[in-house]
Amino acid sequence: MSTFVVKEHIKEQLKKLPMDPGIYIMKDKDGNIIYVGKSKHLRNRVSSYFRGFDKHQPKTQTLVTNIADFEYIITDSETEALILEANLIKKHQPRFNILLKDDKMYPYIQITTEEDFPRVLFTRQYKAKGKSKFFGPFTGSEQVRQTIEVIQTIFPIRECSKKITSKIDRPCLNYHIGRCAGACNHQISKEEYGLYIDQIIRFLNGDRAWLIDELTQKMQDEAARMNFERAAEYRDKIMALNSLNEKQKALQTNDKNQDYIAFYNYDDRTCVMVFQVRGGKIEGRESYNITGGHGSSSSEILSSFILQYYSGALDIPKEIYLSDELEGMEGYGEWLSNLKGHKVIFAVPQKGEKKKTIDLVSKNAKEYIIKFQERVEKEEAIANVINKQLHDVLGMPINLPLKRIEAYDISNTSGVYSVGSMVVFENGKKKRSDYRRYRVKTVDGPDDYASMQEVLYRRFRRGLEEQKITESSDLKVKGFSMFPDLLLIDGGKGHVNAVKQVLTALKINIPVAGMVKDDFHKTDDLYYEGEMKGLKSYTQAFRYVYSIQEEVHRFAIEYHKSIRSKEMTRSILNEIEGVGEKRRIALMKHFKSIESIQKAEIIDLLAVEGINQRVAEAIYQFFRDKHKGTFDSQEASELTDL
Repeated sequence: MSTFVVKEHIKEQLKKLPMDPGIYIMKDKDGNIIYVGKSKHLRNRVSSYFRGFDKHQPKTQTLVTNIADFEYIITDSETEALILEANLIKKHQPRFNILLKDDKMYPYIQITTEEDFPRVLFTRQYKAKGKSKFFGPFTGSEQVRQTIEVIQTIFPIRECSKKITSKIDRPCLNYHIGRCAGACNHQISKEEYGLYIDQIIRFLNGDRAWLIDELTQKMQDEAARMNFERAAEYRDKIMALNSLNEKQKALQTNDKNQDYIAFYNYDDRTCVMVFQVRGGKIEGRESYNITGGHGSSSSEILSSFILQYYSGALDIPKEIYLSDELEGMEGYGEWLSNLKGHKVIFAVPQKGEKKKTIDLVSKNAKEYIIKFQERVEKEEAIANVINKQLHDVLGMPINLPLKRIEAYDISNTSGVYSVGSMVVFENGKKKRSDYRRYRVKTVDGPDDYASMQEVLYRRFRRGLEEQKITESSDLKVKGFSMFPDLLLIDGGKGHVNAVKQVLTALKINIPVAGMVKDDFHKTDDLYYEGEMKGLKSYTQAFRYVYSIQEEVHRFAIEYHKSIRSKEMTRSILNEIEGVGEKRRIALMKHFKSIESIQKAEIIDLLAVEGINQRVAEAIYQFFRDKHKGTFDSQEASELTDL
């Protein structure tokens, strides 16, 4: 029998789960997303993972034992949950998920408006560019096919793929039974046919009442004639048309980047919820708990949040929608427009799909703050303990804040492809929107001290410049101008002193501590003010600093590998005569790695788009003659897809 025991905080969360439809997000102890699922009833589905552990399949048992926490997002329907699930799986690639179908696999309705006599088609190939009009995507192919059938029954449009010319063709059966107006034999003009297409587009855009009324009347007429089978056909068509036009907030076709921001007050706490729409898809959410907002107006709450949230964000969309009015909304739009370099608008939706989306965000904010009140209080209590322990370790007065911590690390291979990473933690949590990556430009060779100095100099010089720019502005926070309360540097005395030299030169006074690792590569000491400060006796602070060390190291390594892979791939393949940018990309897409290209035979190379016999032979000979034995297979295995 298994000894699996459900963690107490998960038991409490399960009790508070709603019975609404939505998606759930499972995370491991490091906060990584390991599984995303959907459900019509969240409480029943999520609870089932933690019941009857011994009856689960081995894969599910492994998943459950790795779950350290979970989140959920409420949707308005199971269909929306399905599409949001696909979006998040595509974005995060959780290791326990079977990857769902990509966007190109969803069915669309295509109207070939580039033709003189357009057709209405079923397709899975959405093309943003081109003259055809697309409607969708939709989660079910059957409803799309049925709707197209309804449209073709009501409107006498052609179903054939004939190319309409001046020649008069023999009409098909559809013409004789009244399902086609006879475009092929010139029985209808281009203008008259276009009126039918306009009506179909009008319907697919959501204006369907008139068509539903017409079908309803026909259904009633058939029922009055006791022709119940025919009446049922009209009933089914009406149901298909209604389901087709259900707008999907989780997957849109406008390809826009938008943020939706709403908040909910509960006692003296406020939860601000952000839904991030990228490329027309809700890709995720972020929740923030605010204290000290009691008695503040909605405009004050939103203003405070927006200034802090977007001040250092790299990803600022063109459209930001709010649940409540924001005083001086145009000024905030101008601020972010100047910060980002493109126009940013703020608006409060009053109707339509944007209004429904912002209402959904508000609903999730309410759910989060009410159901997770105890958890929020526990997290704040831990944050307070961490704050006190860090002050004790460093010997700092408790009145000096340690709210914002920035950590830095350098990664390179013998001084080559050297990069720096900056991660930010606020109130004990990662603030990913403020992370930064740096390509070291001025240092040759493996000089971590000089590399660290370059990175810190660029970061704080930029911050000082932005502070000067905003001195005369009412909006004081912008980009890099928000400085940390503490700097953590991956390294010891030498690294800390190198950073202090930069801060002194820039006349900036920020405490700096070095994260000194033990034999197990865990930070067990902080080098601060010329002394080693032991961490291990301060449990919460030790775990917190270790998590920061792991995060900044991960962020640096990922960027280093990315740069190294691209540079190595570019330098190797570009040495081959006849291989330019397009062929290089085609080769990497096909073979996935340099090692696979190296091993490929000529016949394999010819299977790649754009590779002819001459180029295939050149690639083959390159790896077997000129570079024979010089490409390290271990290095090749580390290359990532371009």
